[in-house]
Amino acid sequence: MDDTQLLRYSRHILLDELGVEGQRRILQSRVLVVGLGGLGSPVALYLATAGVGQLTLVDHDTVDLTNLQRQIAHTQARVGQAKVESARQAVLAINPDVCIAALQERANAQRLATLVAQADVVLDCSDNFETRQALNSACVRQRVPLVSGAAIRFDGQLAVYDPRHAESPCYACVFPPDTQFEETRCATLGVFAPLVGIIGSMQAAEALKLLSGAGHPAVGRLLMLDGRDMRWTDIRLPRNPHCPVCGTPIPAPPV
Repeated sequence: MDDTQLLRYSRHILLDELGVEGQRRILQSRVLVVGLGGLGSPVALYLATAGVGQLTLVDHDTVDLTNLQRQIAHTQARVGQAKVESARQAVLAINPDVCIAALQERANAQRLATLVAQADVVLDCSDNFETRQALNSACVRQRVPLVSGAAIRFDGQLAVYDPRHAESPCYACVFPPDTQFEETRCATLGVFAPLVGIIGSMQAAEALKLLSGAGHPAVGRLLMLDGRDMRWTDIRLPRNPHCPVCGTPIPAPPV
């Protein structure tokens, strides 16, 4: 680190749990963020302020006026612009040293597999079940930690899945791929604006802990927030030995 970096990141370096070595690991890290909406906005901004070396931002959408109620990386002047480009501008305004790849695309499973293989940590800030499952599968195959967040109405949740650890469940252990349910979206159900900031900030914190080695990431836990009463519920998540993604399939019965 040069003198400017030592000054910029001095408040991190002062932390005994992080220090110079932890900050250096952050500066050398590569992070994939999928979804640059309510969750992805604080994620991208906080990772940039912390000095993540390379950010790959993936989102197919453009900025809409209705996004501005909660998606803090975007501005009214950038309505109609690609969200990844808007987020890129916001990130560089905070920290011009971050290397950014802004990909305006709806990444399929094959594309995500390639992007995950190039990352040290992946953050799922998407809003649909198919993308979440594809990201999880890629992370399990590539043994890359996945920080998953979700928020709707007044309810938020956070979990860390780390396939490098044998006892860690994956996303599919908790939410099986064959689950049938109706997708919930902010456009029809609404979302409390600060809620996405809370969950997104926590996602960024968990990613930085994974990258730097500081603290204990929330692996094997599902943290659920009821924003109405501001109450947290912490559930332990066991790994499913028969999970179709990370476990051993149940043998077929003899014919």
